Amino acid sequence: NKRDYIRPALGEQPWGGLCTAENRRSTVANFTKQAIKASFMKLLNQKPLSKISVRDIVEDCGINRNSFYYHYQDIPALLGEIIKDEVDMLIEQYPTISSLDECVQVAFHFARENRKAVQHIFNSANRDIYESHYMKLCEYIVRTYLDTVFGKDTVSEADRAIAIRFLKCELFGLSLDWIASGMPEDALDSIRRVLELCRGMSEQVISRSRQEAGGTK
Repeated sequence: NKRDYIRPALGEQPWGGLCTAENRRSTVANFTKQAIKASFMKLLNQKPLSKISVRDIVEDCGINRNSFYYHYQDIPALLGEIIKDEVDMLIEQYPTISSLDECVQVAFHFARENRKAVQHIFNSANRDIYESHYMKLCEYIVRTYLDTVFGKDTVSEADRAIAIRFLKCELFGLSLDWIASGMPEDALDSIRRVLELCRGMSEQVISRSRQEAGGTK
């Protein structure tokens, strides 16, 4: 079958001299999705999630309702994609995490950049969407930190999983408590201190696991 080619419009970058219709449609679709996300986050930083309608979003970004529903089933689906994209971006940006300061920096990045929006999500019926993706991020942070500092093969897989689970739950719980308390910036120092104490517990788990396996401290 002969492929349909469209010459790029003035100012567009050519794709090998020609632009396929499929490629052009994909570019437009990505632009539309980004516009929807930007308008939604703008609104979410202004008012509660329950007060935001599809009409509000499409009017803000200048598209019609059909365009919104072409890309998203509903507002919770949009919210889920935004949070997932943020988590995936942070995971890609931090292939290694070598300090507790970095743990806090990664874990609290989205909330610190979008304080009002996160507060509105936290106080909404869709809070579980945020929590499920955030738990994934906390696990990645802790796993990457322990692997970077202690190595992957220094303890048994079972003991490593125990240490990861313990610190993951601590980080997750501390972050939700911080959001519930209004996200005061000065509270982050206390959170770092708590994680430092928890790190000592994890080190004990790893040290004891090494000893029982016949390794060294």
